[in-house]
Amino acid sequence: MNLNQLHSVYLLGIGGIGMSALAKWFKHRGLSVAGYDRLSTPLTLSLQALSIEVHFEDNISQLSEKYIDDLQTLVIYTPAIPASSKLLKFFKAGGFQVKKRSQVLGMITRDHFSIAIAGTHGKTTTSSMVAHVMHNSTKDCSAFVGGVMTNYNTNLLMGAQDGVVVVEADEFDRSFLQLSPDFTVVTSLDPDHLDIYGNADEMTKSYLAFIDKTHPEGEILLHKDVSSKLDTNLLRKHRTYGLQGAEITAKNIRVQESKFVFDYAGAIEIKNLNLALPGFHNVENAVAAITAVLDRGVEPNLIKKAIESYRGVKRRFEFIVNRSDLVFIDDYAHHPNEIDALLRSVKKLYPDKKITVIFQPHLFSRTRDFHQEFAEKLSLADEIILLDIYPAREQPIPGIDANLILDNIVQKNKKIVSLDDFPMILKASKIEVLLTVGAGSIDTLVPIIKSFYT
Repeated sequence: MNLNQLHSVYLLGIGGIGMSALAKWFKHRGLSVAGYDRLSTPLTLSLQALSIEVHFEDNISQLSEKYIDDLQTLVIYTPAIPASSKLLKFFKAGGFQVKKRSQVLGMITRDHFSIAIAGTHGKTTTSSMVAHVMHNSTKDCSAFVGGVMTNYNTNLLMGAQDGVVVVEADEFDRSFLQLSPDFTVVTSLDPDHLDIYGNADEMTKSYLAFIDKTHPEGEILLHKDVSSKLDTNLLRKHRTYGLQGAEITAKNIRVQESKFVFDYAGAIEIKNLNLALPGFHNVENAVAAITAVLDRGVEPNLIKKAIESYRGVKRRFEFIVNRSDLVFIDDYAHHPNEIDALLRSVKKLYPDKKITVIFQPHLFSRTRDFHQEFAEKLSLADEIILLDIYPAREQPIPGIDANLILDNIVQKNKKIVSLDDFPMILKASKIEVLLTVGAGSIDTLVPIIKSFYT
């Protein structure tokens, strides 16, 4: 399939973070774009503002004639769309070109020099950093990011049509195996999505296969912990980064006025980088991003300016309220190691303040597999408030609920509350530093909490 010869594109699940970026990509290239999703959201509204037709019924009567009559329409769907979907069945039976999102993203990477960032955590921040630095240099890029970049209020950046493409490489459903990167970064390799992979070994095999898809003359950059977990006999030549024991690192890390300041130490040295996005893990993400853009020839002085102006991604260590008497941070962390990095960074910034975390577990299977690890990491906080499990795509698993986590938390100040009851809980608690954490519907609490304290 030649993407340059398409007339129109229809997306099933158009409101997803990755699908909406593809919709914008094709719209920018002058194609007719439309799609279906279950609910109206800020993302679907942003698409409609671009004159992209979006409807919310799984029914072919909603389709415009130009998408029905033209077999040159490319139909893209996400794994979240069930096989029983009336629209999906119609397009498959009608002889249309039907592709998964990952397949289309793979086609795009084959047509461009591609920088792909994978990892069970850290990939969204790192890919958005790469995109931001390149966007603020003479090199420029297009970027598909799995979150809304605060600097641009979008999940897609458009550069020159034949320029570099930055993609966030998603391991869910083995989607990243469709990509063809020229520069590959892997930020982390912790067991996750075991409902898909079955066990950690199978996930590791998929990561090795992804790394091996890097162009033979391309570059591979791995976090030192990732490199140590992979069989060196199967692993191609690569470089490592990290804060300790890696070839490329950060030195002289210190906190100044709530910013992490550090020196980049690789083939060259860049001193006194100011990162407004706090956290040692974000310093590591910055080291990976800087290495990738240096490979593309971005000048160190431009890198330094861009890192200082980088404002992160929505729901990644996002300050909602930042006052002397109250700090409120919202974060997407939904894996134990992400929570560990988040809480350790918050404790570094606010060592003398009480830290309260509201956490919503995401998926029954993830709670089953990691409830002890969740409890251990959450115990770093001074007060833990748990919400019920957000099921997402899963059906309930007997015996699996938030109490599995609660019972293993060593911190005594802990409780489970419902979404309806949490405002009363907050009123009864003295809040100094508050975190809302999770990948489910917990983000709907953010404006309510913000209005409560402002």
